[in-house]
Amino acid sequence: MKSSCFPPIARADARLLILGSLPGEESLRRGEYYAQKQNAFWKIMERLFGIAHDAPFKQRAEGLMQHKVAVWDVCAAAEREGSLDSNINASSIIANNFVAFFNVTTEIKAVCFNGKKAEEVYRRKVWPTLSPAMQGLTYISLPSTSPAHAGMRFDEKCLRWQHAVNQFITTHD
Repeated sequence: MKSSCFPPIARADARLLILGSLPGEESLRRGEYYAQKQNAFWKIMERLFGIAHDAPFKQRAEGLMQHKVAVWDVCAAAEREGSLDSNINASSIIANNFVAFFNVTTEIKAVCFNGKKAEEVYRRKVWPTLSPAMQGLTYISLPSTSPAHAGMRFDEKCLRWQHAVNQFITTHD
């Protein structure tokens, strides 16, 4: 099945970009990032930024933008059965246009990868297209918020995400 990503959650003054791979089935059905109830993304954002995980999606997105956080996916489109990143057909991946994105969001200082697949695809498909300045951003690998990444407890995921955000805020604010 061919899947496509959503427009980014972003304002031009965003300073931190969180990248996933591609929306899963429930996200596509609802038209929302991280809509699958067992995905820890919004619960982690609640801990980090005080944005209620169960607020309407528009309100959660607005809360992230107010904190200068952008959210997007590395893949603009790809073929995948189900929602697992491991099922993404590598030869079908079309990457988003990050050169254009970074030219609009010129305040981005750090890019956080929500899981290994997002980072892998970014390094393979996006990295070669970037200018040295864009390659010079801070890149941070984070544990996936997906329920498929069950090998790490929620509290540990929160700590890792909090450390990355604190590092970003301390270093760049």
